[in-house]
Amino acid sequence: MISDIDVAALWQQYWPGLLAFISLMLALGTTVHIVLHKRESRAAAAWTGLVWLVPLLGFFLYLLIGVNRIHRRARQLTRGGLDIVSGWRPAAEPQPVQGNMQALAALVAKLTGLPLTGGNAVRPMIASDALAAMIAAIDSANESVYLCTYIFGNDEAGQRVVAALSAAVQRGVRVRVLIDGMGLLYSFPTIRHRLSREGIPHARFLYSLAPWRMPYMNMRNHRKILVVDRRLGFTGGMNLRAGYLASPPTTHDLHFEVQGPVVGHLLHSIATDWYFSTGELLDDAYRGPAVAGTVLARGISAGPDADFEKRRLTLLAAIGRAEREIRIMTPYFVPDQSLQMALYLARLRGVRVRILLPERNNLRIVHWAALHIVPWLVDKGCEVCLGAGAFDHGKLMTVDGSWSMIGSGNWDARSLRLNFELDTECYDEGLAAELNHWFDIRAANARVLDVSLLAGWGTVRRVRHALAHMLEPYL
Repeated sequence: MISDIDVAALWQQYWPGLLAFISLMLALGTTVHIVLHKRESRAAAAWTGLVWLVPLLGFFLYLLIGVNRIHRRARQLTRGGLDIVSGWRPAAEPQPVQGNMQALAALVAKLTGLPLTGGNAVRPMIASDALAAMIAAIDSANESVYLCTYIFGNDEAGQRVVAALSAAVQRGVRVRVLIDGMGLLYSFPTIRHRLSREGIPHARFLYSLAPWRMPYMNMRNHRKILVVDRRLGFTGGMNLRAGYLASPPTTHDLHFEVQGPVVGHLLHSIATDWYFSTGELLDDAYRGPAVAGTVLARGISAGPDADFEKRRLTLLAAIGRAEREIRIMTPYFVPDQSLQMALYLARLRGVRVRILLPERNNLRIVHWAALHIVPWLVDKGCEVCLGAGAFDHGKLMTVDGSWSMIGSGNWDARSLRLNFELDTECYDEGLAAELNHWFDIRAANARVLDVSLLAGWGTVRRVRHALAHMLEPYL
């Protein structure tokens, strides 16, 4: 019989080798999983490097945030029951007038499985005006209010919305509020106690403080959607935060009021997310007018589930169809190599490419990573400028003055591969002209980045930007 002293001595002698063996087996097994399930080679290389260079910790990080369990769980919860938009649907899809946009519309239809809807009205607004319009819409609600947001601040903006939601509940309106589990934590204390106190039905999307119960930490619901009475919608990039209300505002943003059949696509997205989070099935049938305006529009849901890469492929398709001009405004610009090459090929075709980024950014590492890409794009003929003043969180893209994309998505790995996003593609020259006007206003005092300016950046700054860009798969 081996004594306790002998066991302790054996353990002390052999535990380093045992630990090394366990680390080796975990690294080998994890590497096999990575190469089989990561289609993006850069992400696969980054995770593999982390697993081998940081033994054990790399394995646990991959297990926690690197494995996509969303698609399986979503299918288990919905059982395919929300895969088709219910309610009003056109007998025949309308077609864009512009010839080069017709092929794009057909391609996105195949990607999304959703029809291009006619008869829509889309009104862009600055964040403060949008918040006032959303509260007014909630105050006028008779039947239902469905709200999905990433950040719901416990501040002046959030408290105004809570007051409107509370009044709607008291009138007998069916109110449902979905907040991302991580975005909720941007305020402390969170807005939840106010929602609970006012009797407002709400839920958190993928939330738990326990790591073993939260394997979805890296996959956030970044959508911003409000639908009132299943007929009036709001969407875009605006969170519910007081920074937009300051005078002058500390943050700029764009949001959009949407009317017409495309509201059904917004309804479908929020109903799916609510059912995913709570198991309650909402009525997602559009009940508004068939004609509210002249915009042809379609919702594009994107995420690490069944909608994986739909948004990235739509961007690639839109860039490929451009004949004259592409405009991009985004706060976070870290496109992958395929998008960078698509922009370069557009320049080779003679397309003017204009990119507007904020000079002040709330996420410095992401901003530094963007500045690593910028010199190459400028060298290839793209026009890049940094907007002055307060941080601009607005997002838009236009092509040839006839096609626009608005919504919650950014041009970074998180929005393109990890987040749940909702964007809306729009075919309308009037709307595109209005968005281009917004672009011009923000670009008026922007700092243009030319080759000579970029050449003057010091070595330390360039190294900082390069190191930040190496983190791109994790950003």
